[in-house]
Amino acid sequence: MAVPPSTYPRRILPLFLGLFQGALLLFFALFVTYDEPSAQAEDTSSVAHQVYSTFPFFQDIQVMLVVGLGLLLTFLPRYGFSALTHNFLLLNFSMQWALVLQGLLHHFHHGQIHLDLHKLLISEFAAVTVLISVGAILGRASPCQLLAMATCEIPIYLASEWVIVSCLGVLDVGGTITIHVFSCYFGLGVSKALFRATQQPLHPKETPTPSSDLMSLVGTLILWVFWPSFVAVLCQPGDAQHRAILNTLLAMSAGAISTVVASSLLERDGKLSLGHLQNGSLAGGVAIGVVADMALPPVAALALGSLSAVACVLGFRFLTPLLGRKLTLHDQCGIHNLHGLPGVLGAAASVVAVLVASTDTSGSQPSQLPPAGGNASEVVEGHWGDRGVGRQALCQAAGLAVASGASLLAGLLTGALLRLPCLAQPPERLCFDDSLYFKIQDQTESSGPDSSAEEGALALKEHI
Repeated sequence: MAVPPSTYPRRILPLFLGLFQGALLLFFALFVTYDEPSAQAEDTSSVAHQVYSTFPFFQDIQVMLVVGLGLLLTFLPRYGFSALTHNFLLLNFSMQWALVLQGLLHHFHHGQIHLDLHKLLISEFAAVTVLISVGAILGRASPCQLLAMATCEIPIYLASEWVIVSCLGVLDVGGTITIHVFSCYFGLGVSKALFRATQQPLHPKETPTPSSDLMSLVGTLILWVFWPSFVAVLCQPGDAQHRAILNTLLAMSAGAISTVVASSLLERDGKLSLGHLQNGSLAGGVAIGVVADMALPPVAALALGSLSAVACVLGFRFLTPLLGRKLTLHDQCGIHNLHGLPGVLGAAASVVAVLVASTDTSGSQPSQLPPAGGNASEVVEGHWGDRGVGRQALCQAAGLAVASGASLLAGLLTGALLRLPCLAQPPERLCFDDSLYFKIQDQTESSGPDSSAEEGALALKEHI
């Protein structure tokens, strides 16, 4: 008996994931190993130091991505299960995919890839770009589309990061340019191509409820607490890492207060917008990443955090509606306001910081662990003490141009690819609804006896 066409997309997801995990099992069995245990006390001490100094940061980042970011995406009242689960699925899928690609590109020696905690951490940073980008199309894309998007985005991110960090020598310890700016404009490019030039009307399931906004706000608080670990983990231990933590805390504290001020002033009745609080409070952490380990005065971190938060709130209030009307650009989570605008501000701040850096601070100039797995001297030798202040400032600006331009173009191409019928984009009437992808036990009680049957029939009719 022939299988109905409407069941094909539902079988693509487990088939794709099963083949992917099976291929990775074979790849790991053939090519991936751990370093041989060393009998020398110096090597043993070095490994122990790396574990004890890095793993606490790694745990913080895990909490950020799995719990904090997952909860932040639950502002859609009937899409909470999907937001949390798809975020978790994409994190694991993207991390493994990045681990394979980075191993082949940077760590493949004598037929083996030696796995360690640092390589795993760098792969997780690559996965962050996917988690941010999907915010632009959250609720309107199927799991198959999200996985296809991740498959395309990871290699493009690795190429972009290599150009920005290794070729241009851009200093960006917290990923402001390489992660936040790149993922923002990649996601916007995907959204533009996926939905073409059609104006997306407000969906009845798109309006947050008090309970969904509360869950999202809890996610914001978790991200706010652990964000300094995300920024400082790649810094060289010591002064640079200490400075990065302090600058991040100052920027985020100022950003939280500035968000309340800006939101209250923009609302006619002086009340606070939960959407502003959920995003503006984190904008300082996005902007400070590129200059976090530089020898900045504390007031600079406070000022940058405040400016980025105000820019984020103004973006939600004025820029997002304008882009929707003029460019028919759909940005479901407002990633342009949280990641794009603060990212551009942070990149501009890095240019200024390089230009005003005095020669007496050259001893404390930024140094960071190589994000793509090279040796640390490759990054340290790129600081402006060797290259000249003007050239380094120009490289910072060039890095911003590469991250935004390349990601936008790649996003447009990826969005066009996601329109393939086999990827099962849901029809508009079934968007923002967990029942399309999850078996919810009490859905018949909450939505009436005929609701699930009606939606199921509609799903079959629309070939989901």
